[in-house]
Amino acid sequence: MTNLTPANPASIGMAADLGARLDSIVAVGIAEGAAPGVALAVGRWGRLVHLKGYGRIDIAPDAPAVTDSTMFDMASLTKVVATTTAAMILEDEGKLNLDATIHTYLPELTDSAKAHITVRMIITHSGGFEAFAPLWREHRGRADYLAQINARPLAYVPGDSTIYSDWDFVLMGLIIEHITGMPLDQFVSSRVWQPLNMHDTGFNPLSSGAMPADSDCTAAFRADNPLLARIAMTEIDTAYRHTHIHGIVHDENACALGGVAGHAGLFSSARDVAVFCQMLLNGGQYGGVRFIQPTTVARWTARQSNKSSRALGWDTPSDQSSAGRYFSPRSFGHTGFTGTSIWIDPERGVFVVLLTNRVDPTRANMREDALRRDIADAIQAAILDAPLVAWRQ
Repeated sequence: MTNLTPANPASIGMAADLGARLDSIVAVGIAEGAAPGVALAVGRWGRLVHLKGYGRIDIAPDAPAVTDSTMFDMASLTKVVATTTAAMILEDEGKLNLDATIHTYLPELTDSAKAHITVRMIITHSGGFEAFAPLWREHRGRADYLAQINARPLAYVPGDSTIYSDWDFVLMGLIIEHITGMPLDQFVSSRVWQPLNMHDTGFNPLSSGAMPADSDCTAAFRADNPLLARIAMTEIDTAYRHTHIHGIVHDENACALGGVAGHAGLFSSARDVAVFCQMLLNGGQYGGVRFIQPTTVARWTARQSNKSSRALGWDTPSDQSSAGRYFSPRSFGHTGFTGTSIWIDPERGVFVVLLTNRVDPTRANMREDALRRDIADAIQAAILDAPLVAWRQ
């Protein structure tokens, strides 16, 4: 199968000036405050046609420049790059049954209202759970969080609606840990990151070893860590950590879970995520290593109902999507709160990885939404050997 190799866009049916088009769009976005820093990777048919960093890792004018190896807080891309991938592997191995109840794997969930919630429901955000709650204000660690999720009322009848929920993937991460008998970060590192040579990817990037039990993510921080120069800064936190967040996870609940959680906490670079995307476009194989069965990749990345855009773990394009107007209906992707996104189009053989720190210095910034769509549209419009079809507004 195809390994990702650098190439000129014109060699795989794309406009020769694609790089200049993307440079211009990103420059305008940064100038208009979309984010202090951006890293962008674009590939098609196994060829890496654009890989570049823009801007700086912080709003400070003397901050280090962003490169293709700058590590960004992936936020909810954790849900797909780490947790969903782990779940796909475990299903392939016959260790995870999507139609089993979550109580099968997490007997601590004793609330009768949650007794019939299945793994499939939480992986499609239809399990009935609320979107999130600020448990970090009073709670720490896995056992405490699981008890709170068990005690809190459901937001709707499971299976009746789709509400994007962090709790779904907190639970999915715990299910993976229950099945494998190891922390989520160790499982995905050994089974995915290391075989793919994704050296910039992992949880708690500043930590040199296992975090103390039930500690929050701040235990990993060392101000003199030289790796900080390669990590994009995020928000100025005035509520929890009371510092400018750098090298520790932005999401407060993930921090209270020790920096390793199924919904957030992963850090990675554009060059690493590009390899991950190509692995999926290859049908779950890369570098001679089979990670996931091709039928599993196809099934998990397909929309699951006509009532929601959700696939299994992944999302699919919809009106006003961050995938823009032209990514085909068979495309799949996800976004992250910090300003990250992945979109993959199997029909046109293309992927785009956009990593930013749009929450630096504040999460109030929303210019990132337009930047995502503009980049996606420009990439699709640069494809010259297939018709450009607008699938959505």
